[in-house]
Amino acid sequence: MQYTQPATLPQPDDISATHSARVAAYLRERIETAGGSISFAEFMHEALYAPGLGYYSAGTTKFGGAGDFITAPEVSSIFGRVLARQCAEVLGSVKNGAVLEAGAGSGKLALDMLTAFESMDALPSSYNILEVSADLADRQQRHLQDKLPHLAGRIHWLSELPENFDGIIIANEVVDALPVERFIKRNSEVLQLRVAVGDDGFVWTEARAPEKLSGFVTEIEADLGHTLDDGYVSEASLAAPKWVADLARSLRHGAMFLFDYGVSRREYYAPDRTDGWLRCHYRHHAHNNPLIYPGIQDLTAWVDFSSLAASAVKSGLEILGYQTQSQFLLGGGLTIEMAGFSELPIADQLALSGQIKTLTLPGEMGENFKCIALGRGAISVPSAFQFADRTETL
Repeated sequence: MQYTQPATLPQPDDISATHSARVAAYLRERIETAGGSISFAEFMHEALYAPGLGYYSAGTTKFGGAGDFITAPEVSSIFGRVLARQCAEVLGSVKNGAVLEAGAGSGKLALDMLTAFESMDALPSSYNILEVSADLADRQQRHLQDKLPHLAGRIHWLSELPENFDGIIIANEVVDALPVERFIKRNSEVLQLRVAVGDDGFVWTEARAPEKLSGFVTEIEADLGHTLDDGYVSEASLAAPKWVADLARSLRHGAMFLFDYGVSRREYYAPDRTDGWLRCHYRHHAHNNPLIYPGIQDLTAWVDFSSLAASAVKSGLEILGYQTQSQFLLGGGLTIEMAGFSELPIADQLALSGQIKTLTLPGEMGENFKCIALGRGAISVPSAFQFADRTETL
């Protein structure tokens, strides 16, 4: 199995190409040290997070028009304002409740939510950001200090999850960036797809799957009620359930809102989905070759929300709701946020209409992106999930 570079991808500029060459050299060394190949999960982790080299660790622009992709907060402040409304509902029943955002990106969501909290006179006791990228943390600090200097004392950056946290945990497009294993079924056996070095770059190779991966695939097949076909290729996110369990251990009283593009397990491992859900993003071009442009393209995989839900329940959390991003926004206060729309200048009306379409239409972000809400303690179901909840599909 070997992919080639899609013809439509832009060519990297000289600085980007030089950086990618350094990352490739680093990866080749890791592969050589490992005996000739590494798991795709390790390749993905190093390509994204290697200190000073990985996509999220180096100082390139990732978000917005000048980056490789656009997230919901970058599309419109409406997203953060609606989410803040839902968080405020929960914080009303949590004494001294705080907010913890995992992976805050550019800091745009934090800015929008804090602004909305302040306008509703519902500021949390603190707004905490858990960020693994020192480069992004620095950008977030400068951005928020510039835009909200009077709230700087409420914003804190953390290096690890807090203990006995009370309040709201939010994560927007975090799970999709957790490293995943790739596997293939061959003659009823689960094989691990690994990365080796070929004549013209990195190539795929196959090996017997380690027990943890083969056991995970067996569990998937048991849930589906049938075995996956010979030649079936997909991903297994072994990190995502652990990540949810870690969040659950941190949360003493409150709720989590997790947003990402994803589907239920039955949709994820559907018979016709024979090449998985791995995607790469480079300069707003999506493609499926993760072995090129190391360190300068984003690597992601869609999320198996059933896996997140199962881990949450096992960890003692309650599923408060699961729905599409469109349903969340429509049920969570979008119409309230749109009050006064007719009084805006025409140019602003057109711009805002375009933003709302991007966030809510099925062909844009509305259907592919989902939100799952999880809670612990005396927490009422947020009002957004009283509209078209899909928990029964998980």
